[in-house]
Amino acid sequence: MRTPKFAGIFYEASETLLKNQIENCFIGERGPGELPGKRKGKIIAAIAPHAGYMYSGACAAWTYKAIAEAEIPDVYILIGPSHSSVGSGLSMESFTTPFGIVRTDIDLAKQIVEKGTLAVNEKLHANEHSIEVQLPFLQFVMGNDIEKLKVVQILISDDVDLTQVAVDIKEVLMDTGKKAVFIVSSDFTHFGPNYHYIPFVDKVQENIYALDKKAIDFILKGNHKGFLRMVEEERMTVCGSLPIALLLHLIKFTKADLEAYYTSGDLGNNYRNSVSYASILFR
Repeated sequence: MRTPKFAGIFYEASETLLKNQIENCFIGERGPGELPGKRKGKIIAAIAPHAGYMYSGACAAWTYKAIAEAEIPDVYILIGPSHSSVGSGLSMESFTTPFGIVRTDIDLAKQIVEKGTLAVNEKLHANEHSIEVQLPFLQFVMGNDIEKLKVVQILISDDVDLTQVAVDIKEVLMDTGKKAVFIVSSDFTHFGPNYHYIPFVDKVQENIYALDKKAIDFILKGNHKGFLRMVEEERMTVCGSLPIALLLHLIKFTKADLEAYYTSGDLGNNYRNSVSYASILFR
């Protein structure tokens, strides 16, 4: 059982304060303006940011409102980048948050590992926030259906063949007959000296928006090759670029929407250092 490493840092550590914090993400200025309603639709995947809730929580709320209002799958497969270690890996451990236990679908995880492309790597997951910060939001929107919540947690780097990982996961889902919703954890452009990325010095806000828009347009079109090519050519600091590319290998969708977008620079009107956040849904 893994205990949270970022409670009290990225999000509130007490159950009551965390509930209030997430509710404010929904009803606050940059959030969707209301708490989730009834389940009435379907989604197949989503992208959500993973900064501290005080920064990106309102953007994440757009993603999780859609998840809350969609049918509950057999499993949520969460895919994120590793910020502190190199490598890819899957976690078999369940996770505790201030809201309680998030249970891993052990059988599904084992079958993915048995394919031979992804290995179990608990050390890789131990100090990573990209997936951890998604879990309280996911618990919150499950509401009275919390006992139905099952997850598989995967961290992706450049040491695996994304095409083969996608094939493995799709084959396991087909063999088991399980329905999955994929949640990819990613922030977008990290601009400024703190991130060693200053591709422009004038019209910073405008240029950050344009850079992110171009990358997001590739995603909305399902063009993983164009997206990765742009990230490489522009040396973009999209921390979840490989998880996003894996997602685009995994899914076929008829509709994709950018639900919300803003930057941390927008919050204080200071773009010396800025991180971009986006909520993207696939149906």
